[in-house]
Amino acid sequence: MSIMIRLRRIGTHKRPFYTIVAVDSRRKRDGQVVEILGHYNPCVDKNKATLFPEKIRAWMEKGALVSPTVKSLLKIQSQNK
Repeated sequence: MSIMIRLRRIGTHKRPFYTIVAVDSRRKRDGQVVEILGHYNPCVDKNKATLFPEKIRAWMEKGALVSPTVKSLLKIQSQNK
């Protein structure tokens, strides 16, 4: 089983809202998740996401892969601090 940190869409039509989740890489985009790691609302502010860095770091230490979009959100979040 390979764990992936990626976005899960929970918004409506033309009003996207995403949760950042740890999920088995073989699951569907909106399938069952292992753990919720943050939230991202691009309608409010494209450069701001609510993240739980200690949870993300723990999953990355366990060998979880990070999607390119989440990687860019992490980079933006680290620059804003």
